[in-house]
Amino acid sequence: MPARTPTGRPNDRPAAAASSAGAPSSDPAAPSSDPAAAAELAARLRAAIQHLMPLLRAQSVHNDLTPSRLTALAALADAGPLRISELAARMGIALSTTSRMIDLLEGLGWTERRPDPADQRASLISLGRQGRAVLAAVRKEHTGKLANEVGRLSPDLVRRLHDALPALEALAGTAPGADEKTAGR
Repeated sequence: MPARTPTGRPNDRPAAAASSAGAPSSDPAAPSSDPAAAAELAARLRAAIQHLMPLLRAQSVHNDLTPSRLTALAALADAGPLRISELAARMGIALSTTSRMIDLLEGLGWTERRPDPADQRASLISLGRQGRAVLAAVRKEHTGKLANEVGRLSPDLVRRLHDALPALEALAGTAPGADEKTAGR
């Protein structure tokens, strides 16, 4: 039977990695300068994210909100009005798929379309009032679920998680003041 994490979830990391989970590195620069250490850190981060995703993707009260639709709403909230091609690029999906999704979201009243002032042939897509409300409700719901899990951690692990947030935000490109250059992209 696999070892359990501090939150009670199965730990799928190799035994060597699991035994050193809380052990400080003898070389603080090792993860960034040693490719093997960086690969191990990346594998552990991927596994942790993979275990958290079901918590964040659990069915919400908004039955029409799939993970890809939530991603589209979040991208529009974060980046402001976008052309469909820009949204497709941000989401990493085909333009035709994005166009169909926006048609559906617009039909639900979650997005709005208006002419692009720079090119009247193109449209800009933005969140509608209902889309902002849905996104806020889902974010609140997911934050509450995640807060419950964080609350189950020891005070030391909560402190360490807090200390790791700047690095995680930089990886995600969401650090305060981050842009594509500072996020390493």
